[in-house]
Amino acid sequence: MPIGRPLPSVHGRALGEEVELFLSTFVNKVDRKGRVSVPATFRAAVADQSFPGIVVFPSFKYTALDASGIKRMEEMSERLNTLDEFSDEHENLAMLFAAAQPLPFDTEGRIGLPENLVEYAHLTDSAAFVGLGKSFQIWEPNRFADHEATLRERARQQGARLPPLGGRVDRGRE
Repeated sequence: MPIGRPLPSVHGRALGEEVELFLSTFVNKVDRKGRVSVPATFRAAVADQSFPGIVVFPSFKYTALDASGIKRMEEMSERLNTLDEFSDEHENLAMLFAAAQPLPFDTEGRIGLPENLVEYAHLTDSAAFVGLGKSFQIWEPNRFADHEATLRERARQQGARLPPLGGRVDRGRE
């Protein structure tokens, strides 16, 4: 059941390049076999990519799953390759790829969540798909509700603002 209204366009532009956009939040049932339907707008966002599914890995920051299309993973690989191959930073970030699992869509638009990912994110009978623009996360719905409340309060207290295109917000000047 969608929490947010799906938007008709699932593509946008970032610095002149076409990018998939994952928008809104949806909560879908997880069946006994660990299958869950990926929201239609999320599937549409990756429909033109070389892999017919999504790539999912444990979040570095939260007890949730990070996910995207294969194009985003390829972009992240290119960015990783700009680091010294033998540096700690490269090694730390490369673990993201070791844990990543490509999950193809079945004929009904579902993915099968591997048990290790289900356990990591504490998923049981439902999963919240949370659009984050260029990527999305999969959360246990109650944990996401708590996380969302915390982030909204923090953003309110800090006066969160988007930076201008091509730059960062100078907090000292605003």
